[in-house]
Amino acid sequence: MLEKSAAFAGKGLTFKLGTILRFAPQTPFDLIFSNAALQWVDGHEVLFERLAAGLAEGGQLAVQMPLNHDHASHVVADAVAGEEPFATALGGYVRRVPVESPEWYAEKLDALGFGEMNVRMQVYPQHLPGPEDVVEWVKGTYLTDYQSRMPAELFPRYLERYRERLLAVLPDRRPYFYPYKRLLLWGRR
Repeated sequence: MLEKSAAFAGKGLTFKLGTILRFAPQTPFDLIFSNAALQWVDGHEVLFERLAAGLAEGGQLAVQMPLNHDHASHVVADAVAGEEPFATALGGYVRRVPVESPEWYAEKLDALGFGEMNVRMQVYPQHLPGPEDVVEWVKGTYLTDYQSRMPAELFPRYLERYRERLLAVLPDRRPYFYPYKRLLLWGRR
C-alpha cells in the first residue's frame, strides 16, 4: 500500500510506515483519520488522549470502527475460542474488543477539548445469500485474530465448530440480513 500511495504524495501529504502504538507526532496534524484500525488497539482512554495531543488547534479527528462485538457472529467466535482444544492452543486467549459505546467517545472527545463533534452508530445492511455466508464475512475480519494465534492445522477445526455453533443460532433466512454496525466519530479541537 505504501508503494502505491507514493503517487498521491505532495502538497503537504506524505505516507510513512508506523504503528498506532507509537504514534506521537513531533508536529501537530490538521487531520488524523483512522478507518477500521483502532478496534485492534487496547487502551482507548490513553489512545484517544494521544490522538488528541497530535492535533493542531482546529485539527480534526475522524475515526471509523466496527461495533459488532455484541452480534452472535462475534459472541460465538469468542465462545468457541474458550472450548478445547482451542482454549489450550490459544493459551486461554479470548478476544476482548476495546471499543466503547458511542456515548463514551462523545464524553471523551468533550473532555479532550473537542468543541465540535459528531459521534454515532451506523448500521450498514449486508444482504448475504444465506446465514452460512456470515461465516465467510467474519472469517476475513474478526476471526483473523484467532487464526493468527493458533496452529495452522487447528484453524479449520475451529472454523468448522464456529460454523456449527453459529448456524444453530442464526435464523435460516435467504437472503440473510446481516446488520453490520460501525462507530463513526468526528471532532474538531
